[in-house]
Amino acid sequence: MVVEPIKREILANSKEFKTVWGEKGPYKYALTSKEFPPVLLEPEEWIFSNGIEALLKELMQFDKRKMKIVKSPFNPANKSILRPETLSPWKINNFPEEWNAAVCDIFVPKGHLTRVVLDKIEKDENNIEIKQVEAAFFQCLETRIEQLGYLFFKPGGSSKYAAIKTYLAEWEEDEQDAGLL
Repeated sequence: MVVEPIKREILANSKEFKTVWGEKGPYKYALTSKEFPPVLLEPEEWIFSNGIEALLKELMQFDKRKMKIVKSPFNPANKSILRPETLSPWKINNFPEEWNAAVCDIFVPKGHLTRVVLDKIEKDENNIEIKQVEAAFFQCLETRIEQLGYLFFKPGGSSKYAAIKTYLAEWEEDEQDAGLL
């Protein structure tokens, strides 16, 4: 398994961004918050990586929080707990509390995964392995990360690196309008 290098940087202006991008990049993926206050990031913090799963794990602090995908089967005999049909029998232990209020169709509070994640796996549900659930979760998260309040840049077209030119031009224009350049 190849471990992708991760870079976390607080970049307050486009000049700092260009410096990091030029000296340590370019990167295949870049992510920052589009909301204030940011969730799981510091203000003006960026995460860069050449691996999407590594970037998303870094955002969630997957290893630091000792997250783990586990089987969470329901006891059908326990009628005192109402469970939506959309939930899967899998969850993420130590799920980020900051995402408990997030609206996303791949998980519900406390990290219970929905059937949307399992739909990515083309295998009999009884034979699914943890690694497959994890891979499917991160594939789903990649497509929904912007719904959670993040700006996510990935390669566009035939490029090998994150498509940041348009965003960077708008950022510089905003700084110029504000008299910061």
